[in-house]
Formats: sequence, C-alpha cells, structure tokens
Amino acid sequence: MANKRIALVGVLAVVLAAGLAFAGCSSDDSSSTENDQATASATATTGGADGSGTTTQGADASMEKDTMDGNGTGGQQASSQPGQYVDYSPELVASTPGDKLLFFHAPWCSQCQALEDDIEASGVPDGVTIFKVDYDSNQDLRQKYGVTLQTTMVKVDDNGEKIDSYVAYEEPTLASVTAALLQ
Repeated sequence: MANKRIALVGVLAVVLAAGLAFAGCSSDDSSSTENDQATASATATTGGADGSGTTTQGADASMEKDTMDGNGTGGQQASSQPGQYVDYSPELVASTPGDKLLFFHAPWCSQCQALEDDIEASGVPDGVTIFKVDYDSNQDLRQKYGVTLQTTMVKVDDNGEKIDSYVAYEEPTLASVTAALLQ
C-alpha cells in the first residue's frame, strides 16, 4: 500500500512538473495555473523507517503525516512543522495544518514586493503557511474577506473563514505581520 502511494505521488509530481513547465511558457492566464503551482509548491518530506526521506505533495503530505504515528499528529505538533510560503489554492488551505495567512499580493505593488522579499529573507515561522493570493485576479476572495488594499494579510481557519486581518502597507515586514496576526 505504501509503495502504491509513493508511486502515485511520483506520477503526480511528474505530471505537475510538466504542467508547470507548460504554464511557464504562457503568461496569458496566470489564474488558471494557480492551483497547479500551489500544489507543486507545497511539498512535505517525511522520514521512512529506514531513514530515507519521501517527498509527498499537497493534501497527500498532510494525510501521510497524520497517519505516520497512528494518533493523527505524525509524531509532531503542527507548530513544529516548517513554515511555508506557497501560491494560494482553496484545497491547499483546507489541507494545511497550523496557522494560515492569505497574502493579497500585486506584482506591480512595491510594498507587496518589499513584504515578499522580507518573507523570503526572514523565513516563515514554524507552524505557519503564507498563501500568496494574486490581488488582481481574485476579486471574489477580496470581496469575501473585505480586502481593499494590496499587502493585506488575512488569517483564516481550516474552512477558509476569516479570523483576523492586517494591512502591512505602512510597514511591509514579516515582523509586523507576526505581531499583528500570530501572537
């Protein structure tokens, strides 16, 4: 059973990589590739009994971690899992453990770029996943969460329901986001 899961994950990784390579050739419709990019970006590595690592994708990664030790924790708490910065997909939000922040980012926004640079330089805190949401192509999400300015971070629960929000426009740093939403 485990070998079949590993083989299936391998096939999915190849298919996703091919899709990303194809998507990278076209800049016409970035929103149609967001789900593929998010799934490919969210990988988790789990150690096997023999010490080898196995890489799994998206929901399979969290499902495998949940079943590793039989009690649903994968041998570790969500807060000890490495922080991630990935592209948004609703499925990935639902399947990712820990704190979840939606970062409404616009590529033309210098404040967004400054915040993204700080996120990448500082590293996302353990147990936190930041989902990069394209500000321009996700009007429905903006409306759902009341987002009117890029650089807005929205903290959501497992069902994607808003818990809190913070606009990092004046201070586009991960430290300001952490102080506002994660403490």
